[in-house]
Amino acid sequence: MRGFILAILLLVVGVCQAQSVQVKEVEQEVLGVKRRGQQLSVQLDTKTVERSWKDYLGQKAGRVRVTKGVITVEEAKIDTISDVPVRLLSLVSSDAMGSNVWWTLDFGTDYLSKSATPKEYTAAEKFMRGFARKLYREDVFRQINAAEDVLQATKAEQDRVVKEANSLQLSIERNKQRRKELEQELVRNAEDLKQLEQEVQLNRQKQELSRQRVQEMEQSVDAVRAKLLQVNR
Repeated sequence: MRGFILAILLLVVGVCQAQSVQVKEVEQEVLGVKRRGQQLSVQLDTKTVERSWKDYLGQKAGRVRVTKGVITVEEAKIDTISDVPVRLLSLVSSDAMGSNVWWTLDFGTDYLSKSATPKEYTAAEKFMRGFARKLYREDVFRQINAAEDVLQATKAEQDRVVKEANSLQLSIERNKQRRKELEQELVRNAEDLKQLEQEVQLNRQKQELSRQRVQEMEQSVDAVRAKLLQVNR
């Protein structure tokens, strides 16, 4: 079990690196106004991405608000990008390739862009890539948990089958023992039957002998009676 988990963990870094992470400059219309910003593309479920993105911004930037699908952080504080609070606007969408996370930062005089804010753009891109790595790590761990659940269920089924096999084998052994006992009992019954038949035959002989003795006694009694009758005359 531990070996299985370790093998999966060793793949986490490789899987994260192998996944496609794209960050590019994209102009997006938000609240009726076109704004330049960055778009991160990841090959993951959109609902999961949106939930994680809002949590991530809440931890890294400040209080998150969502209005008509637009994610906003007023006075976002992201020290790795700007020394002063900025206004953050973001959208999460999906396409055939996966999910897209678009955002822009309003610095007051300019929006996030390669030309107007190159330093901040590079820092923001690093921020987005860090979020992408977090997404893929979480996805791998979800797969690990799912694999562990399957493994546990498989092991439980294996244990059940083994117990069933042991139970069947025990039943077979009991059946063999019972059959042996029945065979021995049949042998004893056959011997008892033979003994009984012999006793019945002996009893018949005794009955015949007894009958003969009774006849002899009856004849003796009749003879005595005859003599007695002769004396009385």
